[in-house]
Amino acid sequence: MLNGDVIAQKNTESGDSWFKQLYKGLTLEYPKFYKMDMLSQAGFIGSELIKKSNPALSTRYQDDEIGLLFANQESSADTDIRFMESYVDKKSPSPSLFVYTLPNIVLGEIAIRNKWFGENMFAVLPKFAPEFFLQYGEIMMVAGAKAVLMGWLGILEGKIEVFVFLVEENSATGMQLNRENLITCAGF
Repeated sequence: MLNGDVIAQKNTESGDSWFKQLYKGLTLEYPKFYKMDMLSQAGFIGSELIKKSNPALSTRYQDDEIGLLFANQESSADTDIRFMESYVDKKSPSPSLFVYTLPNIVLGEIAIRNKWFGENMFAVLPKFAPEFFLQYGEIMMVAGAKAVLMGWLGILEGKIEVFVFLVEENSATGMQLNRENLITCAGF
């Protein structure tokens, strides 16, 4: 969903993952996407959907005025497990998986793609915490960010929770950023 509207539905007959289906459906050109782990793909697709609904986002702000604030409960455990299995099964760890054994790599992927060099933070929390996003987002705004792309990216062994949203200093949407709106929009 994007802004409450269904924009795509998973094709269960496709051999592609849900994120690859979305990537192809959005007709994006970023070949590095296929090398990313699922956590990075989730953040990447989320950021691309936000940009799609805000086409002037990159031109409205300087490259250091857009911050990134993401969190999840399991860090990079999904990829960590596959990395460990590659070591146990093949007696040689997979370097392509090792690259993604840190949760902040997703922030790097988004920053590099968009040339956004503002403050960024990836936190590991016990559960989705609206107060964290409200308080830390406010700190980022006070420190100079004009917009903050925020997201909860829960990826672990087939369970996927992705909620990405944009907070702007002078938002035209009129939606107030508060705990209730975050919980309602997140759906969990």
